[in-house]
Amino acid sequence: MYPRAPFPRMVTDPTLPPEVSARLRSSPHVLRMARTGQPAQSSSAATWLLVVPGLLLLLWLLSRSGAMLVGGVGLGIFGLTRWLAVDSSNRSAKRRLELAREHAHRYVLPEDLDYPCQMLLRRTQNAVDAILSSDVNRAGLIDTIDNQVTLPEEEWQISQRLARLSAMHAEHGRLVPRELPAGMENAFKPYTSALDAAWTSLAKRVRNLEKYAKQVRRADRVYHAHMRLEALAARTPEYQQLVADTVRDELAHVHIARLADQAAHVRRMFEESIDMARRAAGELVRAPLS
Repeated sequence: MYPRAPFPRMVTDPTLPPEVSARLRSSPHVLRMARTGQPAQSSSAATWLLVVPGLLLLLWLLSRSGAMLVGGVGLGIFGLTRWLAVDSSNRSAKRRLELAREHAHRYVLPEDLDYPCQMLLRRTQNAVDAILSSDVNRAGLIDTIDNQVTLPEEEWQISQRLARLSAMHAEHGRLVPRELPAGMENAFKPYTSALDAAWTSLAKRVRNLEKYAKQVRRADRVYHAHMRLEALAARTPEYQQLVADTVRDELAHVHIARLADQAAHVRRMFEESIDMARRAAGELVRAPLS
């Protein structure tokens, strides 16, 4: 399982083209600039590098010094090179910012959420990480749903709704007075109840996802035990012969039977744990958010 982080990662729409998603994820600071409406920053360093040679050229005209001319030309070339590099960097930053603004509705940043919603998204991501990193998932043993497709979509749908809920929480906090006039409480209550209902629904959704992750982790543990037992099962005849050769007859039959029964018991546990994980996944399929 992945280590638990204190805050959630940014989430992008899984239907975005991979190259667009990769560019957005590579520049989180640009996404924040797009959210706040900041312009792309430009550098004035190149301007100063062009001013310096100009001043040196002016000094040469006044002093007629050849050394001053060479120095001015050299700094002029250096300044031009720097200007081209900075200009190219500025154009690249502007393109990234334009891309972030164009797809502003296709990603959710941690800053888009208030603290309770951040924690709910983090729990979602912990559950998704646990499922996708499990050995039973990699082995294709819990294929009730296509986890590689369905779980990123689930994370995206939850993150979108959390962002919307956070924005409405903030608006509600601005509009509703801390101290309501007598008799006005019931007028505001339906709006508070609507936010509470949305939160309850999302929290239940995340708990179902965590339930699925819990069953997958249990299936993983049984799967690991099952794989080790399978390795031992291949040598069952050797163990049975060892018992038969060294234990009195009346005990040998008991030990040999236990070897076979234990193998069957672990296999049943493994099959049951996989079935429970599949049923938990089925609950997500029957009640999709999208």
